[in-house]
Amino acid sequence: MPFPPQQIDAVKAAIQPERLLDTAVKLIGVPSPTRSGAAVADRLHEILESDGFPVERPACGWPDAPAVVARFDSGRRGKTLQFNGHLDTVHLPFVPPRVQDGILYGSGAIDMKGGVAAMVEALRAVRDSGLLAGGGILLTAHDLHEAPWGDGSQVDRLIEAGYAGDGALIPEYTAEILPVVGRGLAVLEVTVTRDGEPVHEVLGGIEQPSVIAVGADLVRRLTDLHRQLGERGVAGAGVGCPEFNFPTADSHAQNDVYGKLNSGHPTPTLKETVFIGQVHAGEIYNQSPTQFHLSGTRRWTRDSNPDDVRREFFDLLSAAEEGTGTQVEGEFHFVRNAFELDERDWLVESFQEVCRAVRGEPLPTGVKPFVDDGNTFCAHGIPCVTHGPRGSGAHTLHEQVSVAELERVAQYYALCALRFCDA
Repeated sequence: MPFPPQQIDAVKAAIQPERLLDTAVKLIGVPSPTRSGAAVADRLHEILESDGFPVERPACGWPDAPAVVARFDSGRRGKTLQFNGHLDTVHLPFVPPRVQDGILYGSGAIDMKGGVAAMVEALRAVRDSGLLAGGGILLTAHDLHEAPWGDGSQVDRLIEAGYAGDGALIPEYTAEILPVVGRGLAVLEVTVTRDGEPVHEVLGGIEQPSVIAVGADLVRRLTDLHRQLGERGVAGAGVGCPEFNFPTADSHAQNDVYGKLNSGHPTPTLKETVFIGQVHAGEIYNQSPTQFHLSGTRRWTRDSNPDDVRREFFDLLSAAEEGTGTQVEGEFHFVRNAFELDERDWLVESFQEVCRAVRGEPLPTGVKPFVDDGNTFCAHGIPCVTHGPRGSGAHTLHEQVSVAELERVAQYYALCALRFCDA
């Protein structure tokens, strides 16, 4: 059933842009690199409590920065929709908040303190409009999201402790598609070492086992694996997006990716990948170093088992070490598993009804290039839609998002709650 126009108008009127922006600025103004989210969680606690929402602070496995939980309940039967966001940022120099010409800048502006502020404003708007006919909203925010510094465990513990809705929305910056399938991710770390000390090339260094040569062989082997993985893919990963070779950078894909995903082809091919983002060895040009370091990512589809992917990685390292006189050690930091979301789920249908009401048509469904907590919710059997503001600069010093986009996300979330909760 279409949204009544007066309901859309009432929600829009209940959203206060200055209040939303003030919330975002207050959150961005507190530095919160992953594993250091206590102060910003306290700030969010204060904001919610001052707005009259009851707040809980469950540790959920991370007492250094307990999670933030707030609720609004209609007092009538219905579903619970969860708004979930992370408060931590990647480990880069802090950029304080700044607003200019309707654009919000600063650490976490797009990833994802701006989105968290939009969640809070949606919660306020639902309460202030008085339109929630049944069910309720659960708002959760947490640390430990950004890999490799965090392992995503706090959101797992939240869900396991019962802080979970019947469906969830996450305001990562995916605005052009509705992701219904995505890959799993592990961060790879490899160290090649030899015995002894660093030594000058002409004083015996050239006779030492070469960690750089072994490292170069590792790069070749990983590159070959990436090529082999690219020769096979998983077709049919959603409707409305083309075959697409994902960018394999470790940072989130930017909005130009979604243009490629929305050209209307029915059966995309989802590729598994290996990506090498960092290599390092040596202190000077004519010294034989004792260590070589490599780091990157491994992404897999829903048809692969993470244990098999891990085993494949360590088998490759063992083969590279054999007969070299070096030791090759690796770490496989599991981040999230692959996921698939049923397009017929009530959450997807509710969100698409919001899109029809506000933008005139549903979003095309497609593939999510990055991983986020939506993968985790789906792994726990909770349908989750990732949808957030358009913006740029995630995982850089140049994050930015328009205030108008934050208002739009708040409106979408509030309207989705009205439709989903009153099932």
